[in-house]
Amino acid sequence: MRQIILDTETTGLRVEDGNRILEIAAVEMVSRKLSPPERHFHRHINPERDSEPGALNVHGLTTEFLADKPKFAAIVDDFLRFIEGAELIIHNAPFDIGYLNMELAKLGRGKMSDYVSGVIDTLRDAKEMFPGKRNSLDALCDRFEVDRSARTLHGALIDCELLAEVYLSMTRGQDSLLIDSTAATDSHDLAGLAAAASAARDRRGALKRVAASEAELAEHAAYLDALDKAVKGQCLWRSLDTEAATA
Repeated sequence: MRQIILDTETTGLRVEDGNRILEIAAVEMVSRKLSPPERHFHRHINPERDSEPGALNVHGLTTEFLADKPKFAAIVDDFLRFIEGAELIIHNAPFDIGYLNMELAKLGRGKMSDYVSGVIDTLRDAKEMFPGKRNSLDALCDRFEVDRSARTLHGALIDCELLAEVYLSMTRGQDSLLIDSTAATDSHDLAGLAAAASAARDRRGALKRVAASEAELAEHAAYLDALDKAVKGQCLWRSLDTEAATA
């Protein structure tokens, strides 16, 4: 399965105010494995206008820096060829898709939905997974322990790379721990999948078993005591312990 992690930087927050795209990045992932950097798509774009002050503070891409960069019309064919048929992964997808649809409309090139197989919005998914929590890309990086120390300003390419790691963490995509995708690419090849999983376990070695200390067991028991009291003796774990003891 071919997926593209995509991000844009723009001259401002509202497309309705005539803002434009000034940077676009797309990172390829095939069967949940990131492709090498030479397979990525990354362009700075002359937006033909200045950035709003707030946006400039975020991305740091000045009008002078962008003055000699190609306009969107000059890169659109390369961009559409790169994303064609793929599933897009975007954080806050309506924002980026809205801007891309605007740029395509200016050129009479249809909409993004004409070129891709679908769109995953990681912001929407994160809100479902962590309701009431902060779910910005920075917050998700912190939650999933993704290193973002190299990110001083927002940039489309580095944001794509960070989002790729966040997405794999969100979807528990640790394929390398269990299955070598090059050894069994057909999901219906059960024998191949089993062999690949066995080989991966051999490479990994036996899983370590770490027993809880006496202090940890005591802390756990105290927690269950408090929980059982709070629910008036209806603690599920306590009832399971009782059932196990009388079995």
